[in-house]
Amino acid sequence: MTSRSLFATRLYEGQLADDTLLADLDRSCRALSEEDLAGRAWSKQHGYRGYTSYASLDDLPYRDPAFGNLVRLLNKHVAAFAKDCAFDLGGRKLKLDSLWVNVLKPKGTHSGHIHPHSVVSGTIYVTVPEGAGGLKLEDPRLPLMMAAPTPLADAPEDAQRFVYVAPAAGTVLLWESWLRHEVPAGNAREDRISISFNYR
Repeated sequence: MTSRSLFATRLYEGQLADDTLLADLDRSCRALSEEDLAGRAWSKQHGYRGYTSYASLDDLPYRDPAFGNLVRLLNKHVAAFAKDCAFDLGGRKLKLDSLWVNVLKPKGTHSGHIHPHSVVSGTIYVTVPEGAGGLKLEDPRLPLMMAAPTPLADAPEDAQRFVYVAPAAGTVLLWESWLRHEVPAGNAREDRISISFNYR
């Protein structure tokens, strides 16, 4: 008898490995959360506990050299992930489509969602206080499982319906943009700072 795993869903985990850049990004993200009045207003209007530049700023790599330096590093991570996924890109490279800051207050969450019209999405974690919410990934086959039994609690990770990742400062996570994910509430006492992005 043989058993094969089919239709793999890949999750890339890398490290930024640049403490100076992380410190610069932390300062820049905190400054934006104070200065970007449109982003603060959007966050309040949409019930986002904290600040996001998602709907207010689309020029971060040009606005601040720290974000420009980050994008150059992210391009390498995304190229490695695209190769691991065996994407046929016809000799082209995936390009950054959008990048935004998230300063999530304690107990803040981000409900389950996908990133339409993108190929690869991800997050770089800038500041992750103890107890901060991580990333929850959902098996994309879940709506089709009808009568499938729940996996055992100690089932291997690739047999689970949900996978939880607890990143640290400097962690780079990448996934295909159709993969549903969310940020559950944590119990940290300080802000969790991350930068999310899409490539197409």
